[in-house]
Amino acid sequence: MSHTITVSNSLIIDQYINVRKTSEKICEPLEIEDYVLQPIADVSPPKWHLGHTTWFFETFILLKHFKDYEAYNPQYNFVFNSYYESVGARIIRVDRGNLSRPTVTQVYEYRKHVDQEMNRFLTSTPLDDDLKSLIILGLNHEQQHQELLLTDIKYILGNNPLFPVYNISSKIITKSKPSSPIKIPEGVYKIGNDDKDGFNFDNERGRHKVYLPEFSIANELISNAEYLEFMEDGGYANFIYWHADGWEWVKKNGITAPLYWHKVDDKWHYYTLSGFQAVDPESPVCHVSYYEAFAFASWKGTRLPTEAEWEVASYYFNWGKRWEWTESAYLPYPGFKKEKGAIGEYNGKFMVSQMVLRGASEVTSKDHSRNTYRNFFYPSARWQFTGIRLILNP
Repeated sequence: MSHTITVSNSLIIDQYINVRKTSEKICEPLEIEDYVLQPIADVSPPKWHLGHTTWFFETFILLKHFKDYEAYNPQYNFVFNSYYESVGARIIRVDRGNLSRPTVTQVYEYRKHVDQEMNRFLTSTPLDDDLKSLIILGLNHEQQHQELLLTDIKYILGNNPLFPVYNISSKIITKSKPSSPIKIPEGVYKIGNDDKDGFNFDNERGRHKVYLPEFSIANELISNAEYLEFMEDGGYANFIYWHADGWEWVKKNGITAPLYWHKVDDKWHYYTLSGFQAVDPESPVCHVSYYEAFAFASWKGTRLPTEAEWEVASYYFNWGKRWEWTESAYLPYPGFKKEKGAIGEYNGKFMVSQMVLRGASEVTSKDHSRNTYRNFFYPSARWQFTGIRLILNP
């Protein structure tokens, strides 16, 4: 691998143990039945996440680099491979919720086995730079799945009519203050990640120059109260604010509010990881699609920032409460090169038909909260913790 990381074996072992324990801690509040549900294609069962992140270490580390290691169960490659074409056949994504076997107990046994073997491997094998980088990628991969675990758990529980509580203490108060503009002068700026020692994904690399005209950006995210104004002004009923695809999405799916919002006794409520609550007007709006973010900006007579504008301005505002939609399509940076082999499938092959989000959210690993991180989703996606920041001088 072309990107190397300066880190000791002992530190890698400590990081490995911590990351693996964190995934299991996220699942502690779940009941057995919660582990296997897949309400929509975008959501994977928690059991699958636990198995897939384990399969990653077994497939790319142990089977390739640990002498005489044999697969724990050869059938698991078919079950827990996600999208790696070069690693073999796999179940289709929408069928992950149909797997009653392996059981939750068996998946935890699989994790225990691979963790024991990884410990043996890490304490007995000299690690070159490429191998260290691959292990660190695996840890960051699992941290991505920890965020997806929380996101998918919220969808699973939030679509249960009983609205069960995941964790009573999980609520994070994130108030939005009135927005004021941050003015960024015209100029040539650099964006992208050139950190050679710390971890970053391949799609962040290739620090390069961009020219930006002068712009002003809001220092705060759009609040629930501000979004309610859009809703009450008929925002979901007026095609003029929407892309053609977005308007078709609204009509086809009967969209009238952000995900998890429900009107009860003429008042808006929403599902949170702490249960069903009245909508907090001051908190940043959450779980909106790119289509909705664009329509809201259009209603306000403005637009979303490009990812270059967002990154340049991010040094001057607080971010990390919500993933923030940008007006940028997910495309490669200049000089982007895919890694060889299966690892090359990690980001590059998704650079089509998706939009970039920047920042982080309340369920993002702290190790992934950096202003060069490029998240990406399809325009209709809104089960992630997504929000809106606006340009103030379109």
